[in-house]
Amino acid sequence: MEEGSRLVGITSLADSILRGVENVGTRASETLFEPVIRLGVTGLARAGKTVFITSLVTSLRERERMHGLVAAQEGRIAAAYLQPQPDDTVPRFDYEAHWGALTARPPHWPESTRAISELRLSLRVRPSGLLSGIQGARVVHLDIVDYPGEWLLDLVLLEKSYAEWSREVLARLSARKATSNEAARYLALAEAEDAAGTLEEPRAQALARAFTDYLAAARDNGAYDVTPGRFLLPGDLAGSPVLTFAPLAEPARVPRRSLWREMERRFDAYRAQVVRPFFRDHFARIDRQIVLLDVLGAIHKGPAALEDMRAAMGDILGAFRPGRNALLARLLRGRRVERILFAATKADHLHHSEHARLAAITAALTEGARERARFAGARTESMAIASLRATVEEIRRHEGQEFPCVRGTLLETGRQAALYPGRLPDDPAALLGPARRGAGTWLDEDYEVMNFAPPELSLRPGEGPPHIRLDRAAQFLIGDRL
Repeated sequence: MEEGSRLVGITSLADSILRGVENVGTRASETLFEPVIRLGVTGLARAGKTVFITSLVTSLRERERMHGLVAAQEGRIAAAYLQPQPDDTVPRFDYEAHWGALTARPPHWPESTRAISELRLSLRVRPSGLLSGIQGARVVHLDIVDYPGEWLLDLVLLEKSYAEWSREVLARLSARKATSNEAARYLALAEAEDAAGTLEEPRAQALARAFTDYLAAARDNGAYDVTPGRFLLPGDLAGSPVLTFAPLAEPARVPRRSLWREMERRFDAYRAQVVRPFFRDHFARIDRQIVLLDVLGAIHKGPAALEDMRAAMGDILGAFRPGRNALLARLLRGRRVERILFAATKADHLHHSEHARLAAITAALTEGARERARFAGARTESMAIASLRATVEEIRRHEGQEFPCVRGTLLETGRQAALYPGRLPDDPAALLGPARRGAGTWLDEDYEVMNFAPPELSLRPGEGPPHIRLDRAAQFLIGDRL
């Protein structure tokens, strides 16, 4: 019996070794003969990550509207097909369900990103130039990794102790308590606590729930400094001790079994067991990155939201310059992202005459972050896009004036409506200046936004969904590798 068990164990070990050798061989083969591009897609809440990936994959499979992607324009992409993803432990991006939502009758927007997911699209590409006559088509794998931008903001926690983080967050809460019921409620709970007292789990859970409520309200009001990111998108960690901590004022005396010590221990566990593995296992392997921004939404919410977005971009770009953080440098093991695209989404909410202004505001908003990324060796660009165009343009006349509008189906009512959102300034400083100075409102104009439903699609064979500059975004991100 024991001998049989040993034989089974030896056979199992041999099989494991064989599978490992096969996997190494497969990866080596892909590196040499079938190159892999790992494209990271991130952005903060409601930036449109799911729709971007769904539309990009569909448009690469049905390429008639991808004239800005040179390989597609030249007819060198012979085929594009989905394959099993290489990472067995990462959930698959549910492309079919998301595309089904956009093509339903009536269509609806798919569920937003709540955790990391991945999809592999393989492209069979013919060479160009002198090689076209002597070399056949090759396969290029595009591995798309979708992850919440809130997780990327957690990078800053790697450089902070629990005491430092608590001081910063409590100061932010104090500044917002006059305008936020959730901030005032959490501060009241935290101030009533004896951090030096013995831990009682129900109290810790109540603090964590109240702090999570504050983070959700702050995000809904346009704030982007909402770390820890997993509090808002917990996934399978919901209710675990690693997500049951909150900021407290540091007591003069800190006993071993106190509430403070346990909160500190859980904060450190969050950094070690949640933040570091994400950067080590996923982010460190990304070659190209797109950061999607709802710039119009931030402008609509006011100067404070726009300034918060600018600061968040600086924090996010910390992940692309590992030299600043020795720990991050070790996690990334010398890898770096080669290209980063900052894309302002929902360009279809503006007439095309405003798109250049939106792109300029996005470039100015991310300038500090882009400069640091370029210094680290990454190529960066900004543009205004719409992954799926939900509106048409028209000119409305009122009291002798012409207003460039967009018209679409309202998400809430299903009725058609035309929108003139206001004219964006020619100089981005007209918005960024008041935002930096802490202005409460815009002085000159109110910028309106509407929530449009996706359009009812009627596509011919070979025709992808209507978009704005999705092809140019693809060219910047992967065109050189095709």
